[in-house]
Amino acid sequence: MNGTKNLARDGKLRIFDEQACFPSLVGGLQQHSVYLSTANILLSLTAFLGNSVILVALHKESSLHPPSKLLYRCLATTDLLVGLVCQPLYATYWMSVSYEHWSLCRFAYDAFSVSAYALCSVSLLTMAAISVDRLLALLLGLRYRELVTLKRTYIIVATFWVLSGFTALSYLLDPRIATWYTSLARPCCIFIALALYIKISRSLSRHQAHVQDHVQQQPNQPNALNMAQYRRAVYSALWVQLALVVCYVPFSIVETVIAFSKTYSLHLVINWGIALSLLYCNSTLNPFIYYWRIRE
Repeated sequence: MNGTKNLARDGKLRIFDEQACFPSLVGGLQQHSVYLSTANILLSLTAFLGNSVILVALHKESSLHPPSKLLYRCLATTDLLVGLVCQPLYATYWMSVSYEHWSLCRFAYDAFSVSAYALCSVSLLTMAAISVDRLLALLLGLRYRELVTLKRTYIIVATFWVLSGFTALSYLLDPRIATWYTSLARPCCIFIALALYIKISRSLSRHQAHVQDHVQQQPNQPNALNMAQYRRAVYSALWVQLALVVCYVPFSIVETVIAFSKTYSLHLVINWGIALSLLYCNSTLNPFIYYWRIRE
């Protein structure tokens, strides 16, 4: 089970993506394949249903600023599509490994890889955009609604989808292009978002005493209520960001190990399968976080 596989072609090592459907590498993973395919089928259902409910709720929500609502709708849409497209294809990949249907395996692997590169890229970019949106709401004050418009946000979201589409297409040209690009872009998006939330947290701490005095003097003032609403929105977005970090970091670690490995053990392949399942699980977690924060 812990043996390594090192397949060569014309004296050059094959990359992991090329070996993903080789019987010599994954042929002994029938039992693990059943577990992973079953888990992803169940998670795909919860992701699809949960994010469908969130999209309906966002459609009815009126308190959110329209550009902010658009960003959350974009995030929920990508999560829904992960459950509708990526996870069923990923489950199909593992089922084909279990039944040793290698032609289906190759199709399913390439299909879920292309869709995952596109959707996960949009998700990461959108999460970074949400953190920027929250910071601008704090820094710009009354000018926020003038500068952060729905039209501009639509342009930004459309740009995210176009860039992510090119990333997905680059996988078809050479998987290494997409792998290295996302390996760089993923931590950048996460670090930018976390850095902005730290800045927001510090800014809120500096203003907390002033806000408390303002509330005591004029408890019914709209500005005090707006600040309380803003803090709730920031903490909700931060919880979603932290869930993304928890789900993405294990896969990033495994992906880095694979990138620098010349041989691939079955143990590494299993870890890759589990880590990618955890990454997809983020699409199931987000609706529960939304619901929890809404109840508060």
